[in-house]
Amino acid sequence: MPSLTRGAYTASIAASPDELAEAQALRGLCFGRSTPDCDIFDDICQHVLIREIRSGTLVCCYRLLLLDSGGEVERSYSAQYYGLSGLSAFQGRMAEMGRFCIHPDWTDPDILRVAWGAMTRLVDEAGVELLFGCSSFAGTETEAYLDAFAMLKARHLAPKRWLPRVKAPEIFRYAARLRRTPDAKTAMRKMPPLLRTYLVMGGWVSDHAVVDRQMNTLHVFTGLEIGAIPPARKKLLRAVAG
Repeated sequence: MPSLTRGAYTASIAASPDELAEAQALRGLCFGRSTPDCDIFDDICQHVLIREIRSGTLVCCYRLLLLDSGGEVERSYSAQYYGLSGLSAFQGRMAEMGRFCIHPDWTDPDILRVAWGAMTRLVDEAGVELLFGCSSFAGTETEAYLDAFAMLKARHLAPKRWLPRVKAPEIFRYAARLRRTPDAKTAMRKMPPLLRTYLVMGGWVSDHAVVDRQMNTLHVFTGLEIGAIPPARKKLLRAVAG
């Protein structure tokens, strides 16, 4: 992907070990670690970097793992935590987006916009038909997020044929346990920004959240079938992607 410049920000693929190390350092900062965040998946992924042009500051990053079909889904990071046998039947190309983070000192909404513009360009260039990953809520306590989880149960559960199965040792079965009508405003306020973006494009989620104490998060498997994105939303994304 050639670099993508929009407004004050530019997006590009990490092209050196030093740039990958920058991304790992930003991830460590965002995830509350005292050291850079890295794992075995870094070596098989592309790493997208979003910088503020004037200062060169790395303000956002994420990584992307391209898969030729659902038959390769067990190679993904998400497969450590979710039973993805249903998705193994998916025939099209897939991409897993992971480790998405925005520098805590930078709150400009254009950063997320440029990040999704770069993602759109990559998805289009690779012919990806399904984008997926883990969307994380901060912390491991569920109480603050009950309206958000109730909203996910009511409106956004995965189609049965793709529904991830339980695999992780510690989970919150929100779809089975919650019996509440969500307060829509509270629910959307508590949704992570990345997950909100998935949902407005027609994304869906697992029926349970994984309690990940190592990362200090609760996360849900999130999928987005590219063909299901509303045409108006596609037009906006492609306008940014150029």
